[in-house]
Amino acid sequence: MSAHTQTAEKGQNTTLLCQESYVCSGTDEAIFECDECRSLQCQRCEEELHQPERLRNHERTRIRPGHVPYCDSCKGANGNIMHASMTGSRQIAAVRCQVCKINLCVECQKRTHAGGNRRKHPVTVYRAGKAQEQEEEEGMDEETKRRKMTEKVVSFLLVDETEEIQVRNEEDFIKKLDCSPDQHLKVVSIFGNTGDGKSHTLNHTFFYGREVFKTSPAQESCTVGVWAAYDPVRKVVVIDTEGLLGATVNLSQRTRLLLKVLAISDLVIYRTRADRLHNDLFKFLGDASEAYLKHFTKELKATTARCGLDVPLSTLGPGVIIFHETVYTKLLGSDHPSEVPEKLIQDRFRKLSCFPEAFSSIHYKGTRTYNPPTDFSGLRRAVEQQLENNTTRSPRQPGVIYKALKALSDRFSGEIPDDQMAHSSFFPDEYFTCSSVCLSCGCGCKKSMNHAKEGVPHESKSRCRYSHQYDNRVYTCKACYERGMEVSVVPKTSASTDSPWLGLAKYAWSGRQYWFGNQDPVNTVVRTEIEHVWPGTDGFLKDNNNAAQRLLDGMNFMAQSVSELSLGPTKAVTSWLTDQIAPAYWRPNSQILSCNKCNTPFKDNDTKHHCRACGEGFCDGCSSKTRPVPERGWGPAPVRVCDNCYENRGIQLDVAELPSEEEGGTLIARKVGEAVQNTLGAVVTAMDIPLGLVKDAARPAYWVPDHEILHCHNCRKEFSIKLSKHHCRACGQGFCDECSHDRRAVPSRGWDHPVRVCFNCNKKPGDL
Repeated sequence: MSAHTQTAEKGQNTTLLCQESYVCSGTDEAIFECDECRSLQCQRCEEELHQPERLRNHERTRIRPGHVPYCDSCKGANGNIMHASMTGSRQIAAVRCQVCKINLCVECQKRTHAGGNRRKHPVTVYRAGKAQEQEEEEGMDEETKRRKMTEKVVSFLLVDETEEIQVRNEEDFIKKLDCSPDQHLKVVSIFGNTGDGKSHTLNHTFFYGREVFKTSPAQESCTVGVWAAYDPVRKVVVIDTEGLLGATVNLSQRTRLLLKVLAISDLVIYRTRADRLHNDLFKFLGDASEAYLKHFTKELKATTARCGLDVPLSTLGPGVIIFHETVYTKLLGSDHPSEVPEKLIQDRFRKLSCFPEAFSSIHYKGTRTYNPPTDFSGLRRAVEQQLENNTTRSPRQPGVIYKALKALSDRFSGEIPDDQMAHSSFFPDEYFTCSSVCLSCGCGCKKSMNHAKEGVPHESKSRCRYSHQYDNRVYTCKACYERGMEVSVVPKTSASTDSPWLGLAKYAWSGRQYWFGNQDPVNTVVRTEIEHVWPGTDGFLKDNNNAAQRLLDGMNFMAQSVSELSLGPTKAVTSWLTDQIAPAYWRPNSQILSCNKCNTPFKDNDTKHHCRACGEGFCDGCSSKTRPVPERGWGPAPVRVCDNCYENRGIQLDVAELPSEEEGGTLIARKVGEAVQNTLGAVVTAMDIPLGLVKDAARPAYWVPDHEILHCHNCRKEFSIKLSKHHCRACGQGFCDECSHDRRAVPSRGWDHPVRVCFNCNKKPGDL
């Protein structure tokens, strides 16, 4: 504050003293106030000053307790009104300048003592007593009382330019309005192009010219975001909005913000200073009406039900007053008095194919300004008349207004991508619909914004196309579908009751269907549908063909275990593993102590080889030859056989010796084991070839590739040679061992036995 205020607080009066100092030197208590002398006077000074004949007729008033004089600057010399012409009444003084010897109200003090040396003048602050204030109010007419009620009104930022509500809660909203929480209110908002004087219009229509809403002669817009103030006279929340066609960023979001304000309003003023009504006005109102009916009607109904509001939010839009100010042109309809302006406006809407069906009424109010200032009295009367009409829009408590605005802001929020914009409309669907785009076909979701918060899935009216990248096929049981049920089918490599190794063997053996001409079950027992792939969803990460990874996990587990053991246990484990996947006719490793031909005993470092024809164990020298053995299921590629079987090519097996179906499955498992073993080398030397070369080929489709995993998805630790990467079998992300040491079955991914899952997936209830 300025320096004179600090001085004023020190000189705050408790007893009014004589201001003349003619006889008493300013030390006696003031008894009279003389209007002509413009001063407070004690008994002695009053008698001495008014002895001359020309001064005896001065109008003097005896001072009562708590009396405060009128402002001298407002009255002016000889009682002529200066400032009072704007305020409409004589203002009570707030201070007395001890240098200028005049009493000043707040407005006159700002006007005359705000700059220069006068701002340093010492002043005395007056305090009006309640009795005087009451007396002043009793003497006021109705118009003056209304002006006085709006003296303390201030505006506040309700929503900023990024659509963020700037009041914390319902209580904060009511506090800033400075009204009772039980007071029933209506909402009036104003729209129009930037620079058309929207804030100025509100100040003169509702607040008698006081600058409640900021105005500025600068080129930049003085109203950014949405501002609100409470009119205590008409019990109205007045909302000022940012102008259209202004130079601004986030244009799409700011335009959408206007419709949110329109949705909570009971009356909308569209202000235009164009000499002729432009098409933009009709296009704006037409697009706003369409968007209101399409997106906001349903949301307002849902808000009423969700918030349990006693007063239902009207699904019919607000009334509209088009306030048209011209200078050089006639007002609409003035050329033909018989024609109603509202009918001419409806004709314009119809010609432009714009239909303002959402608005409860549309009225035209024009004024022609030959000489400033603008006459707002006609607009004021039209507004008051519309506010008195409660047929379609009833007053409601301020808490209801806040809840409606909050619900609309929560629903319709977020950035609007420029590449999705349709600029042919003021309020395109992209302002209010979900911005998600299908990753497979590129079509957009047609649901409302932020629908996922309510558990509503994405939806598109167009059909999707298949993409190998996302494998967006969904299988349903054909037999169930024909019975009227829709049951999803998930492809799996093994039954949940099979052990991992037996399941792999059966899965491999099932490939024989292609040898005998059997049809793929996808073409026979299931229906295939193509569905959309939405960002952030995992509905199509169902590639359960994880046989290669399961086998690799098993081999990796064995390799890690073997590398930590000594040579003896390593051989034992290797022999055991070989026996588990060996055909039934093979002699177990534990029973092979020496070569079946040369009888050379096997040592710890020696490798045992099985003949694929007879199944006996041999050293490398006695089983180095290869040939196909179709009678045992090994063919047509050559496999290892002993010297005896190689020479005896004419060997024939009995039917009883031919491999059964179960043995065939075991045989396939052995083939798979040998293929992996040949790829990685011997199990004992599995570390010789980096496992990472094979992992990318074996990983399921939903796993994040190793080269994209730079740090743990949970603790964010960077991976290095010392810190290994592990994939969660549920979500497919990469984790360190500490963040993924839990074990759980993941049936939805085809892992029916406990496998590695991350910390977050392990916390999820139910089956993964």
